[in-house]
Amino acid sequence: MKILVTGGAGFIGSHIVDALLAAGHAVAVIDDLSSGSRDNLPPGVPLHVVDIVDGAAVTRVFAAERPDAVCHQAAQMSVSRSVREPLFDAQVNCIGLINVLDAAAGVGCRRFVFASSGGVLYGDVTVPAPESTPANPVSPYGITKWVGERYLKFYAEEHGMAAVALRYSNVYGPRQNPHGEAGVVAIFCKKLLAGEAATINGDGRYVRDYVYGPDVARANLLALTADVPHVQPRTLTSLNIGTGVGTDVNELEAALRGTIAGLLERAGRGRGLPAPVHGPARPGDLRSNLVDATRAGEVLSWRPTVSLDAGLARTAEWFAARA
Repeated sequence: MKILVTGGAGFIGSHIVDALLAAGHAVAVIDDLSSGSRDNLPPGVPLHVVDIVDGAAVTRVFAAERPDAVCHQAAQMSVSRSVREPLFDAQVNCIGLINVLDAAAGVGCRRFVFASSGGVLYGDVTVPAPESTPANPVSPYGITKWVGERYLKFYAEEHGMAAVALRYSNVYGPRQNPHGEAGVVAIFCKKLLAGEAATINGDGRYVRDYVYGPDVARANLLALTADVPHVQPRTLTSLNIGTGVGTDVNELEAALRGTIAGLLERAGRGRGLPAPVHGPARPGDLRSNLVDATRAGEVLSWRPTVSLDAGLARTAEWFAARA
């Protein structure tokens, strides 16, 4: 199968590319490289450096590649930026999505997988939320993800595509960009490996469901290729992708600090790492968010396989090798 991955040079997208190639599929990538990197892609994968907001450019790529399916990962992904710049958020996450959907419909794509977000869609929840939980987004980012699912449903019904929206919880892992506002694990890794104190926003009692990037890639592989009854033409299937296990930011920082201290000690660079400092709370941040991924197990036979401790260790090792 020929699959086009938007945002494929980014953190999650590049892990999806790896999973698709390992399964024997042909892959092409669209990425504007605003946060992704060519270095994340294996040699030989076609990369089209295109902004999805440019509809004409997106259409040209689809006409050239003519994919059978699309995996749409390209997005504006910062909650706080969406609060500051809601118009930019909507341009990328709504207009960009429509451009990709139009182009996919134009070349007869059979399946479309969309990176949605259970991490913001359900609002504040203190127990793992199933897909039946009413949408209650409180940030522009969450609103555009919810609107994106509505557009996806329309295009699926109108153009006969099978559509899957994967509602991610908080994704972390190797290749995550530490330079933006999203990706607390990557940001903390970069700081701690440099011997600097991590900055925790507000009181740090923000509970999140952390899921490992390659586990998320496997969910996308299954959603793109699995022959399952729920994924049919003219339907939208929405599935949570997470662990259902909550960890607050204070606990996360402490676990990472311990992991990185051990790495440094084994490398002969043992030194005490500073305790975190606390900065102002970020606008738009939810207090608690967890997702119930039971349905993904039923529909795709997907379950997370990497625990938080193991995932943090692998992520810290990846960043340490590049420090």
